[in-house]
Amino acid sequence: MLNQDLIEALTDNCAPIRPLPHPAWRALVWFAVSLCYVAIVVAAMGVRPDFVAKISDPQFATELAAAFLTSVVAAAGAFSAGCPARPAWERFAAGFFLLIWMGAFAVGCWRDVDAYGVSGLLSHSDIYCLPTILAISIPAAVLILSMVKRGAPIAPFVTIGLAALASTALAEAALRLSFRQDPAVSVCIWQFGSVVLLTGIASLFGRALLHWTRRDELIASFQAHRR
Repeated sequence: MLNQDLIEALTDNCAPIRPLPHPAWRALVWFAVSLCYVAIVVAAMGVRPDFVAKISDPQFATELAAAFLTSVVAAAGAFSAGCPARPAWERFAAGFFLLIWMGAFAVGCWRDVDAYGVSGLLSHSDIYCLPTILAISIPAAVLILSMVKRGAPIAPFVTIGLAALASTALAEAALRLSFRQDPAVSVCIWQFGSVVLLTGIASLFGRALLHWTRRDELIASFQAHRR
């Protein structure tokens, strides 16, 4: 009898629900909109004057491509985390491109050492990378948060972490397109480090940002039916 009461409580006044599009499609929509915003930001800040020369550098091109791919795949993982039927590996697929990104930094560090010796590993302080990446990532983060809220909050910490990674990786790519900070160690610490730090902090708020909004209402309704 209790099971029947629960079923009735869950089904009363329920409108038909339209299934969400595939996570990959949602990720592409988010990425396309966010990329337009990033293009405006880069245009406003100004494209680095040596862009044509830098984009022909395999190390820089790999680093930039890995940042963009990490962003879009992390977004797809965030959307997959809100779909109970999706395989768990989709949530961690962005890790592959994250490793490529880190590998590009390792190659850059090796090249700096080869060219300048141990002094090539010295990092120049650039604390302004953190607030800049944070500021650039906010609109993309707000958009992806509004989109992941349409899914089920079954893995809130992973979902928010991936959403933050998608937004901050895209912001870091925008920064690389505008600012001439080329020593690999400096880029790794101040730009990539900002992405990691902001992603970690954001993931801590997963439960606060994603939760079952109707849970208390359904529990109260179920208790009312029992009476």
